[in-house]
Amino acid sequence: MEETNHIYPIFDKMLGRSDKEALLGQRGIMIWFTGLSGSGKSTVAIALERELQKRGLLCRILDGDNIRSGINNNLGFSAEDRVENIRRIAEIGKLFVDTGIITLAAFISPNNDIREMAARIIDKEDFMEIYVSTPLEECERRDVKGLYAKARRGEIRNFTGISAPFEAPEHPALSLDTSVLSVEESVNQLLALILPKVTINRK
Repeated sequence: MEETNHIYPIFDKMLGRSDKEALLGQRGIMIWFTGLSGSGKSTVAIALERELQKRGLLCRILDGDNIRSGINNNLGFSAEDRVENIRRIAEIGKLFVDTGIITLAAFISPNNDIREMAARIIDKEDFMEIYVSTPLEECERRDVKGLYAKARRGEIRNFTGISAPFEAPEHPALSLDTSVLSVEESVNQLLALILPKVTINRK
């Protein structure tokens, strides 16, 4: 009887997720920060990464700067391109999570459907949605990148919070309002939530 060849034989030889997690001594997970521009998503993610590294945990941050300047530099800001942007981010994130890496994604991702898509791609069991709920007035006051001023002048179309809607998450794992919480306080709340989920016994 003729033997049937596996069309993708490499997958029979690759080490699995459990092998990677055992090597790292940690569990891979996606921490997905959503919120308005200027809400503090990346600031909190960067501070969290430092605290996790101090504890010997390997992380990777994905945000607009390292994604839009590279793999997604061919995408604009149309509705279709926004969906494709998040789809690609989720697929990249899944690879990191499956390698046992704690992945921190900081993206506006303005509606529930788009975040639900990301959760499905990554796997809902591995997806923690963090809502950085800083009010629009505070985000606009900060105007870290000068984007709100441009949006108010009509120089940026479909800008979330001004000329395009933002849907707050319905059931986030945690909400953080950085207009009342310091970065340290926000990180401490995140650590209390995350550490029990990523820590495994190390040899």
